[in-house]
Amino acid sequence: MLNVVIIGYVWPEPNSSAAGQNMQSIITRCVSYNFNVSFLTAASESEHKADLSTLGVDTYSVALNCSSFNTLIEKLKPDVVIFDRYMTEEQFSWRVRESCPNAVRILNTEDMHSLRQARHDAVKRCGDAKYAALNSELAQREIAAILRSDLTLIISESEMALLTEHYGVPKSQLYYHPLVVGPTPSYSTTFEERAHFIHIGNFRHAPNWDAVLHLKQTLWPAIKKALPDAELHIYGAYPPKKATQLHNDKQGFLVKGWAEDVTSLMASAKVLIAPLRFGAGIKGKLLDAMRCSTPSITTWVGVEGIISKSKNESTECSSQTDLWPGAVCSTDITKPEVIQDYVNQAVSLYTNKDVWEFASLQAKKTLDIFSAKQPDISLTDKIISLKNEIDGHRKTLFMQSLLWHQTLNASKYMSQWIEAKNK
Repeated sequence: MLNVVIIGYVWPEPNSSAAGQNMQSIITRCVSYNFNVSFLTAASESEHKADLSTLGVDTYSVALNCSSFNTLIEKLKPDVVIFDRYMTEEQFSWRVRESCPNAVRILNTEDMHSLRQARHDAVKRCGDAKYAALNSELAQREIAAILRSDLTLIISESEMALLTEHYGVPKSQLYYHPLVVGPTPSYSTTFEERAHFIHIGNFRHAPNWDAVLHLKQTLWPAIKKALPDAELHIYGAYPPKKATQLHNDKQGFLVKGWAEDVTSLMASAKVLIAPLRFGAGIKGKLLDAMRCSTPSITTWVGVEGIISKSKNESTECSSQTDLWPGAVCSTDITKPEVIQDYVNQAVSLYTNKDVWEFASLQAKKTLDIFSAKQPDISLTDKIISLKNEIDGHRKTLFMQSLLWHQTLNASKYMSQWIEAKNK
């Protein structure tokens, strides 16, 4: 039985985001393999957090920049430590390395934060995420965290390719860990039984909020004009006041907030619309739509990692988008021709039964293709294998030893300075 310590950036919220689902799946897999799992976090209690005690997981609150963490980690005696996102690795990995040098250190990226931010910056700069500047300061921090770790969990094949081909990260330090697809509903819903459009996404996630704003300001008014009886139902955890103020019954733009049961909502909607202009990783909302045989309208950002390996792939150059259960539109929502394309696709899927049923059937095929892309070895088996050969593994990683020798001292001494100052 391995002792596994997971240091969370936030409490897992599987009903709030794909990141929450991903973390919950990691915990569940470790528990089901009879690992002894402890979850540590410096985050405040959250409204929708999972009850980890039902899984037999011990939870601990920890303080930032405090040597009390060292005392706790030494007491827990972990064989494996999993850091949730690069920020957590920066904060705690040097303490883990000092207190438990033989523990395997694993980084769970959720998605590449630097890639998402670079694309966001590109959208603000020129309106197109394809022109993202990848060699940013944030990328340096995130890649350094990956290189310092013994293994990093990568959620998307496109990000695996980016890390190995652009940043030169050794494949031996990466593990493809796709989102776990939930069960399909036990019931089916016909074209006639469904109504309205749906959009879903945690409001604290910048790509989702950007999509909601552009739906409100640009896309939905044009779609509503073509489909006067249709409504757009907006769901997501933690809607701020600026989001709830967008609610307008007359416009059929309904901000409904927290979704208690995503499956039933998705299975009753006719079309999911997700005009994502930037982002990274894999979009859980689109997999949820496929589970429920719900056609979707999205962009190459939404498609990426599900049916596409290549980064920055546009609809114009991709024959793979023919596999998409719905439509793939441009991210440049400001252009009149792009707005009209969204309208045409929305009207076609919403009113044409044959088009809708073809896309609905395609959803299962596309989901099957995605689900078949699994790693050769399970995560738990990979953890055990790595633990058994950790010394030999580390001897092959020159950049890891170099980074530990040089770059992390800044984080270490800054943290120690803050701790001394706080006293």
